Amino acid sequence: MNLKDLVLTNLKRVMDPELNINVVDLGLIYEVDFPEDGKALITMTLTTPGCPLHDSIVSGVKYCIEELEEFSSVDVNLVWEPAWTPENMTPEGNRLLRG
Repeated sequence: MNLKDLVLTNLKRVMDPELNINVVDLGLIYEVDFPEDGKALITMTLTTPGCPLHDSIVSGVKYCIEELEEFSSVDVNLVWEPAWTPENMTPEGNRLLRG
């Protein structure tokens, strides 16, 4: 498994508590980069700019990557452009949303 797949697999443990769908399948993760050895940079968004669970979700993303032995540091870049839409969701995310 390559590093990006490892990160994305681990990030599926971070759930949006309101929708009960993980951040990957919800389409909140825009980019996973590795600017240098041992460092991960996650570019992501939230479903709404005023999301009351902002800190919880971003902290969960950082924690899930920091616990991987491959990384000594993680930065999360929270962006609002492009804005999240339901079209960002994976097929699995759509299935989970529809129940």
